[in-house]
Amino acid sequence: QVQLVESGGGLVQPGGSLRLSCAGYGFTFSRYAMSWYRQAPGKERELVARIGSADATTNYADSVKGRFTISRDNAKNTAYLQMNSLKPEDTAVYYCNAILSFLSYWGQGTQVTVSS
Repeated sequence: QVQLVESGGGLVQPGGSLRLSCAGYGFTFSRYAMSWYRQAPGKERELVARIGSADATTNYADSVKGRFTISRDNAKNTAYLQMNSLKPEDTAVYYCNAILSFLSYWGQGTQVTVSS
């Protein structure tokens, strides 16, 4: 059974940092690209960052370029999202995503709140 489990969210002041983790279970983690999405209240879910499988190519939304870094540790079956210089507009529920055999899998989400 495929399962994605996020952790690491919380409350942080503007300018602060957080690192989110996404642990994958029930599939060969190293074979699949991993993505982070976020959804703020009243807004659509948006892609934040993606990391490829074989070459670990990364892509970022313009709004987070230079501040967020996506990475993966295949030995630990875990993807990460390092978030620096956080802004109030980064406040959202962050979700981990993987697409396996044309099926999209989501984690339960982790809340990130940026506020003073």
